Amino acid sequence: MATEVKVPTLGESVTEATVGQWLKKPGEAVKVDEPIVSLETDKVAVDVPSTVAGVMGDIIAKEGDTVEVGALLAYVNEGGSAAAAPAPAAAAPAAKAEAAAPAPAASAPAASDDEDGGNLTLSPAVRRLVLEHGLDPSKIKGTGKDGRLTKDDVTAAAAAGTAKAAAGAVAAAPAADAPAAGPSRKQERVKMTRLRQTVAKRLKEAQNTAALLTTYNDVDMTNIIEARAKYKDLFEKKHGVRLGFMGFFTKAVCMALRDIPGVNAQIEGDEIVYNDFCDISVAVSAPTGLVVPVIRNAEALSVADIEKTIGGFGKKAKEGKLTMEDMKGGTFTISNGGVFGSLLSSPIINPPQSAVLGLHRIEERPVVRNGQIVARPMMYLALSYDHRMVDGREAVTFLVAVKNAIEDPTRLLIDL
Repeated sequence: MATEVKVPTLGESVTEATVGQWLKKPGEAVKVDEPIVSLETDKVAVDVPSTVAGVMGDIIAKEGDTVEVGALLAYVNEGGSAAAAPAPAAAAPAAKAEAAAPAPAASAPAASDDEDGGNLTLSPAVRRLVLEHGLDPSKIKGTGKDGRLTKDDVTAAAAAGTAKAAAGAVAAAPAADAPAAGPSRKQERVKMTRLRQTVAKRLKEAQNTAALLTTYNDVDMTNIIEARAKYKDLFEKKHGVRLGFMGFFTKAVCMALRDIPGVNAQIEGDEIVYNDFCDISVAVSAPTGLVVPVIRNAEALSVADIEKTIGGFGKKAKEGKLTMEDMKGGTFTISNGGVFGSLLSSPIINPPQSAVLGLHRIEERPVVRNGQIVARPMMYLALSYDHRMVDGREAVTFLVAVKNAIEDPTRLLIDL
């Protein structure tokens, strides 16, 4: 009996998705609740599990197809066995054809491993990296969901010089793709993911709609670094999570938003909606790119609670387990480009929010203190805001409030 696999309900206002990657091939064994296909929505990737145990049947929707909620994706044949999979039967004619040429057959498994990773399911981007570096994906430990390989896994293996593929397989790739002489001028066209299309659309919409303006300041990180160094071990022992800087910045932002409520508001039609809560969106790196989950009611959370929430988001993003609910809403965004080495940037707001705070890398710079030139760990702050909603005075006051709280962490304790 064949069971239909359909596109599940994806979340509020989400009516369609793109088939990102099939995790099972026809003929492979499938367990109950085992993911068989990954769908890409506007915000997150959603794995669709099988509701029955059996064997993967016909695949109806191909990778890259746009499918609506309720659409048929594939069939799973209940009670079947992987031994009845069509793959060996399909390989029989090929075996006869190769019988006359036994020598090349020895290198065939290596070539097929590059294609499907030796029974590993590789995304197009990961497969491309594997081929570029001449690696054997079966020798690389995957850190993604269900042990899947991510681009970071492949890059790390290439840097370490491990997981090298057999010489025959590595040599065969350039022979087929590279020109006889001279530099390569190959091009590759890869369809934009639904997430990337949505990001592009929203960012351009923000530029076209909002009156974007950015104000800058710098902050002396000396005291916050000293506080973190003094208490980080005790903090991790008590709370089970590392003490970072995002907890301090999130608390400082919440205090500033309370004092300057316009920065936490948004425009809806001809009305201004003021929020008496702080749902802080934080940019988190995921295998598919940056995503922005939301810390809800951050104003009521401790630094430890905030760090735990952010740590949880980071883990879920790496494993591809972020949900639509994790991404929903948000009244203000904090984007930390400093973790990637950014010195200064002008972030773009995340509509319908009215502002975003950009954090950057910390580096020692000469500053004047008490008439003396001294070296201090400094960070640039950038607040981009919608000038239709937020006046320049409010924006500067907000940024100075964040700066003062970070430079004097006691303010966070006495609510000043």
